[in-house]
Amino acid sequence: MKGLHILLAIGLVALGIVAFSSVYTVSEREQALVLRFGKVERLVNTPGLHFKLPLVQNVTYYDKRVLEYDAPAVEIPTEDQKQVVVDSFTRYRIVDPLKFYQTVGNEAGMVGRLENIVGSTLRAEFGKATMATILTPQRAVIMGGVASQVKAQAVAFGINIIDVRIKRVDLPAKNSQAIFRRMQTQREQEARRIRAEGQKESKRIKADADKQARVILAEANKKSQILRGEGDGLAQKTYNDAYGRDRGFYDFWVRMRTARASLVGNKTRYVGPPVFDLYRMFPDVTSGRAKPRQ
Repeated sequence: MKGLHILLAIGLVALGIVAFSSVYTVSEREQALVLRFGKVERLVNTPGLHFKLPLVQNVTYYDKRVLEYDAPAVEIPTEDQKQVVVDSFTRYRIVDPLKFYQTVGNEAGMVGRLENIVGSTLRAEFGKATMATILTPQRAVIMGGVASQVKAQAVAFGINIIDVRIKRVDLPAKNSQAIFRRMQTQREQEARRIRAEGQKESKRIKADADKQARVILAEANKKSQILRGEGDGLAQKTYNDAYGRDRGFYDFWVRMRTARASLVGNKTRYVGPPVFDLYRMFPDVTSGRAKPRQ
């Protein structure tokens, strides 16, 4: 009886192992290939619990989600023989697991193929463009051509290329300092040129302003002399007219103006003999009768 129990236990364990190995599950993020001795028998896309022949069939799983291949940075020559370091990545999805299995086997095999495809396509496309073009928005057009070519070649492996992008484009370390120094020299030369042009323009503006100022002053002086001459002429004419009308009154008016200009203020005094012509217009208060001085 004891031996029978042992055999029964062994049979139950073996039956459990067989039953366990005959079922497998596929999640909603996966797709599976059922293989019999390495030969594909069917594709399973439906998530859930599935059955297979134990010990005869095995299952290989592939991801349905978007996968990413981060390529190593490569040094690529441009059309103008400048070296640039390009760091890129590729996003793809497995759309034909059977073809994928037959061509590359697994994701590690696909990485090797993508490295060759992406690297050669980048070299071909970047080799047609100058470094100045690569550093402008025109680079997006170049990457569009790269993505199209990689997508066309990747169909043979059962994958769909979603996008090929560049993370960064750098100069090689040995060239960076030399290019930086050359750019710095060019900027300094440009700055000196701009300063020289600014100084030249400044001198031109100052010279033009000085010229205009001299012209304005000359015209103002000319006009002032003309006005002064006209004023003097008009004044002399007025004096002549007044003198011609009444010579005595004119003499009196001139002497009064002279007195006003000479005797300024309320405290001005004159001490001396009345010998000036000014006193001829006033009466003589020293004699008995008042008469104008002659």
